[in-house]
Amino acid sequence: MEAVEKHPNLVCSIAVTGMHLIPQYGLTAAQIYNDGFSDIHTFTNQGPGKPAGRDHVIADTIKGLSSILNSIKPDMLVIHGDRVETLAGAICGSMNLILTSHIEGGELSGTIDELIRHAVSKLAHLHFVSTRESRKRLLQMGETERSIHVIGSPNIDIMLNGALPTLQEVKNHYGIAFEKYIILLYHPVAFELKNLESRINQILDGIKESGRKCLVIFPNNEPGSEIIIKAYRERESAQWMRLLPSMRFEYFLTLLKHAQGIVGNSSCGIHEAPVYGIKTINMGTRQKNRFQHKNIVDIPETATALKAALSKLEDLAGEKILHFGDGNSVKRFIKLISGQDIWMSSTEKQFRDEVT
Repeated sequence: MEAVEKHPNLVCSIAVTGMHLIPQYGLTAAQIYNDGFSDIHTFTNQGPGKPAGRDHVIADTIKGLSSILNSIKPDMLVIHGDRVETLAGAICGSMNLILTSHIEGGELSGTIDELIRHAVSKLAHLHFVSTRESRKRLLQMGETERSIHVIGSPNIDIMLNGALPTLQEVKNHYGIAFEKYIILLYHPVAFELKNLESRINQILDGIKESGRKCLVIFPNNEPGSEIIIKAYRERESAQWMRLLPSMRFEYFLTLLKHAQGIVGNSSCGIHEAPVYGIKTINMGTRQKNRFQHKNIVDIPETATALKAALSKLEDLAGEKILHFGDGNSVKRFIKLISGQDIWMSSTEKQFRDEVT
């Protein structure tokens, strides 16, 4: 978005919704305004007074985003990842014949997020993917070669740009007193809500018994998140943990860069942590079949397994790896959208049969 804003021939409009507008998560929409963006359009798609199901969130997102698109009439809609808002955006873009670009399609997500990501890919007209493996999957799904561009992950550009705040700045800002710490990021899994309370308490018990200090960040606002947050709140005063609803991405990256390791089931442990050589204890099935590396160990969601894994955390490799990008994705993206060829892409799609 910053690169588009700076380009003389491009204009960036931003639709803001979801967790950015929920007080429990810190009303992080304020950060977007603070970063200097001006053409910002907000609408509420979830929260108090609204049904909580994913289908309702998608429906409310379609309504809100359609209104914005009809007002500003963009030449391109850019959506990212595998959130329900992403699927709603793909529906709005394709139904309104707006050139729709999907960032980080073709990846394996696990759980219902995988269904969303691939559905978005079939609705999108252009694909800006992170890896050649992702490109191959989209070709398998019948997408055309000319619609797929390997640019890398934009997150890694931020990770490697050398402009992160210092660790002491971040600790002062968030009131973190720990010298050494791990990070816990744990999200509900749509197909596994049964026994979620037991599993999250097992995880917290494992961390407590390990003797490690831990930074705990709220889960995504999805069905089951209230169970996880309740478990966190019940232990919030514990000396071994510091609970945070949300963080600025750059501040989080600084904490990640200096962490002893990351625990839970977030894609961050698979996608971002290896960039800094940070060790990952990946729990459960949420990241099933995703990228594997010797920095990453997979374990079940039990206190015993987690305590054992944390006792051997220093034995993991800690090797830095740039599988999902090299820090130049923004340059590649801007080069593509500032040229003429990409704007000749059609909003009419057909399945590409495999050539034999």
